[in-house]
Amino acid sequence: MSKQIKVSSNIILLKVLGFSLALILVFTLVANMLPQVEGEAPVEKEVDLGALTMDSFVALGESTFSGKGTCTLCHNNMGRAPDILALKMVEVSESRLQDESYQGKSTDAESYLRESMIDPGIYVVRGFGKKGSNDTISPMPAVNKAPIQLTDVEIDAVIAYMQAKDGNEVTVPLPTEAPVMEVALAGSLPAPAATAEEALGRYACAACHTILGTESPVGPSLTDVGKRLDINEIRQSIIDPNAVAAEGFAIGIMPADFADRMMVRELEMMVQFLANQKG
Repeated sequence: MSKQIKVSSNIILLKVLGFSLALILVFTLVANMLPQVEGEAPVEKEVDLGALTMDSFVALGESTFSGKGTCTLCHNNMGRAPDILALKMVEVSESRLQDESYQGKSTDAESYLRESMIDPGIYVVRGFGKKGSNDTISPMPAVNKAPIQLTDVEIDAVIAYMQAKDGNEVTVPLPTEAPVMEVALAGSLPAPAATAEEALGRYACAACHTILGTESPVGPSLTDVGKRLDINEIRQSIIDPNAVAAEGFAIGIMPADFADRMMVRELEMMVQFLANQKG
């Protein structure tokens, strides 16, 4: 009898070990399917003003435009905001200054570009205002405030880039005083967001979705997404946004590489947070 009990115990132990091994393999497979972005914490690096040239200043603007500024999330060819990369921004700025609906204080292209970034509600381009506002409210956040928080130097660098990209003269002077700027190691990756709310802000989710107290008609509301989708569907909608489109919204609006810009921990924080949004 004791021998039979021993054999049964061994069988149960083997089954438990086999199940545990299978579970580990499943989790390993899921982890490998997620975007494996790793980065080191940013270090503070003093800007060497003596070595700063106009070319490097413009290059800083270009990297800020597509990186920290998150401008390309909306300003692309998907129609959610003016496609800055396809437009000649100096000429466009000068024409907007002549628009009878313009109520700002700018007098030239440079000042208009700066004004449009730090106070985007002064002039809303026709067709790109918040839904129901009759183009009187801009969905764009002020880039010098949270969550984007560009410095004055970075804003000037973006302006210099928008002037230079079409062959125009750069009228923004090189900075003579610059604050300590964060420069990340390992491919210019920032430190991971500390909270889900910070991650949602960093990746400008509120620019297209209603979430965190903001409203946007570009994408489906996320305030009740946890009621509509389970946690795996929420994860898939971020990793592969074109797999399934929410009812009433077209495929292709959300960038396909959106999750590639995140670290795994940011993605999972965001997924867990959204899964709890039940309306």
